[in-house]
Amino acid sequence: MAGIYFHIPFCKQACHYCDFHFSTSLNKKGDLVLALCEELRLRKNELKGEVETIYFGGGTPSLLSSEELAQIFDAIYENYKVSENAEITLEANPDDLTPTRINELTNSRLPAGQAGINRLSIGIQSFFKEDLKLMNRAHNASEALNCIKDAKKYFENISIDLIYGIPGMSKERWIKNLETALELDVPHLSCYALTVEPRTALKKFIDKGIVPPVEEEMAKQHYEILVEETEKAGYDNYEFSNFGKPGFESRNNTAYWEGKCYLGIGPSAHSYDGKSRRWNVANNTKYIKSIAVGELPSESEILSIEDKYNEYIMTGLRTKKGVSLERIEKEFGKDHSEYLLKQAESHLENNFLILENQILNVSKKGKFLSDGIASDLFWV
Repeated sequence: MAGIYFHIPFCKQACHYCDFHFSTSLNKKGDLVLALCEELRLRKNELKGEVETIYFGGGTPSLLSSEELAQIFDAIYENYKVSENAEITLEANPDDLTPTRINELTNSRLPAGQAGINRLSIGIQSFFKEDLKLMNRAHNASEALNCIKDAKKYFENISIDLIYGIPGMSKERWIKNLETALELDVPHLSCYALTVEPRTALKKFIDKGIVPPVEEEMAKQHYEILVEETEKAGYDNYEFSNFGKPGFESRNNTAYWEGKCYLGIGPSAHSYDGKSRRWNVANNTKYIKSIAVGELPSESEILSIEDKYNEYIMTGLRTKKGVSLERIEKEFGKDHSEYLLKQAESHLENNFLILENQILNVSKKGKFLSDGIASDLFWV
């Protein structure tokens, strides 16, 4: 199984919490699309087997026109073998998803027999205007509601993003966000705690006292509510931040957590081939110029045994599949499995971790602490 990820580095405006690579100028959008297509051609021999997932992330991929998407799909199908039932996801913002635009996305102007976009990931973040204003989102609360209702007329497979732990967000407001999503019968939810990244507007506002700091305890309470309410509604919490109804788990995200190979196309995009990671330059102009002369503007690193072990610990503990001691011993050696058990002792005693049938999982009690627990188990 292989996947292709596209980083589309354009946004209408900058969200206050975002530290991803993007530009609010769309002047180079056409040139960037041509460069994406050329990078696909330059790297067509890197992926083995059929492409089973294609993911348009960013940035704001819904800013691409139907013609630009068709250009990219032409380049994909000319250079790669795509599975007939491939999952093809487009991230979109509510303000872009008018009924006309949603209808256009279902067609993607592709020849017969070629799959187009069949999954939408919509950046709702909140259904409340005060939250959207604090985060500087481009859409409003009514657009958040209406785009989901309209999208459901054309797309069965829809995911929405929600953010909890927002300063000033009460438990009641978070519960209402969840109730709204569940009432709309959205089959997949990706829910994230608001994090304060360096060099973001949110960090500056908090430092200046304009916005109150993020409270970890409140975020923890929000997460516990999230797990409880989605479980009651029949969602599977198959990864720490992701909740899907049966059959609607993200195949793209699952492949990433399981260590499958993927190709990252576009500025700042990352790739993984099972042995090494590669990442493109996070600069639109440099990316476009390099690709134009047939050069890949990227750096790479070969992953050590310790790197692979630590990555498996991190991704495994975030998923319901957990970490297999048998796999650890088989792939990394008995010294690593013994080390893992030793490092896990205190977390097992405190009931933050559970060991059953040679599988190490985070308990309900330890879920919100999973990243910290994983770091304690790393090989250093």
